[in-house]
Amino acid sequence: MGRIPILRDFIGIIKDKASQSKAALLSDPKTLSLHLALLRATTHDPFTPPDPRHLATLLASGHTSRATVSTAIEALMDRLQTTRDASVAIKCLITVHHIIKRGSFILQDRLSVYPSNGGRNYLKLSNFRDKTTLLTWELSYWVRWYALYLENLLQTSRVLGFFLSSVSSSVDNNEEEEEKVSSLTNSQLLKEINSLGNLIEQISRMPNSLHTNGNILVDEVLGMVGEDYLASTNEVSIRVSEFKERLSCLSVFESVELGFALKRLEDCKERLSALGQMRNVLVETVWGSISEMKDQIGNDELYGEEGRLMTMESSKNKVSESSRYGERVLKLGDSVDFFSGRFSKLQY
Repeated sequence: MGRIPILRDFIGIIKDKASQSKAALLSDPKTLSLHLALLRATTHDPFTPPDPRHLATLLASGHTSRATVSTAIEALMDRLQTTRDASVAIKCLITVHHIIKRGSFILQDRLSVYPSNGGRNYLKLSNFRDKTTLLTWELSYWVRWYALYLENLLQTSRVLGFFLSSVSSSVDNNEEEEEKVSSLTNSQLLKEINSLGNLIEQISRMPNSLHTNGNILVDEVLGMVGEDYLASTNEVSIRVSEFKERLSCLSVFESVELGFALKRLEDCKERLSALGQMRNVLVETVWGSISEMKDQIGNDELYGEEGRLMTMESSKNKVSESSRYGERVLKLGDSVDFFSGRFSKLQY
């Protein structure tokens, strides 16, 4: 039984050396260091995370030309899509996560729009399977979940207008964020809290596999996702507080939709509370606010079939996304209602 992992490790080392030799022969000299850094950051070793030095080299490419940035993202995506090795795949996804959290704007932007000409969703790895060993089989669960999580993270970041928990776009002052949130319409605010709910729901679905407990790659993923979780609960807290200010001004449909969003978040609490690394005083306070807000709405009787029908009906009456953008443009003489109670009606 012990021979398979040893043989696999040896084959992995050979593959890593061969890939680096091939890159040295075929890569453009201008981007050779980039290709080598990627290969060295995403080796076949299932017990070592990406080396910070090689990640730093990849992240440094974000401060060069757009052509170099495109080369870096394309090389990363190509390695992710072509590998059948769970260790390589999860290290590629960790690298993607580092770009979201620590990359320059141009690097993040190129990642978020790749591929620029459309095509398949490069993070959807729902069919990924590495059956070599029991460890790689269970790591495959993490690859599939982590890819879907990062896709949710990118989608939520698009909705919020900034990369969640990113060093370059994090909001240090909650008062500034609260002021920005207070200017949103109810529909925009609901869209944001629903998107944050999707992200937190995906976190709550993380695998719980016995043979990956204590694996350093999984620990690396848990640490980064844990930081995102804290950031997302902070954003939820700000939006729940804003809805408290607007509660008396919400329409029936908005109240029902908010009630569903809060209930969906609350349903994640028990699954997340079992994860020690997700426990935090701030997080517990947010869960308390969500529960209190849900009780204030008083829509418990609408959480059945009738409530679902009302939500479906309201969604049918919604205008297209392109129309919403048009509605956001203010014309001279238009009045704006700020339902938060912080501002009175203003005339433009």
